[in-house]
Amino acid sequence: MLKLPSLGELDQGLRIRVYLCTSPTDMRKGFDTLAVLVRDTLGGDPLSGHLFLFVGRRRDRLKILYWDGDGYALWYKRLEQGTFRMPVTKDGATHVELKASELAMLLEGIDLRSIRRRKRFRRPA
Repeated sequence: MLKLPSLGELDQGLRIRVYLCTSPTDMRKGFDTLAVLVRDTLGGDPLSGHLFLFVGRRRDRLKILYWDGDGYALWYKRLEQGTFRMPVTKDGATHVELKASELAMLLEGIDLRSIRRRKRFRRPA
């Protein structure tokens, strides 16, 4: 029987964690300044290999900073139309952790605030 992986299984298979900075970030910032933001504002380790996401004030630009083993790597996306829809966060939270599937939805333009999981049958353990 063919069994396709669920979103949960895909998310658990990824060892890398994804952190989204909740406050708008100046998109002129480069590798070193973003690494300082990770350490001082988010309380994370920029050398951990995890992904750290930063979104501009207009929410049409996104940068991802990560350590690639021998140096920082920066991924940058600018939308020609539309904006990135940020997930709901708790007041005062400096960052939110995303699952790999949520990152994919964010990059594809899916509004994370309107995503709802439908009730499914779960077999008792």
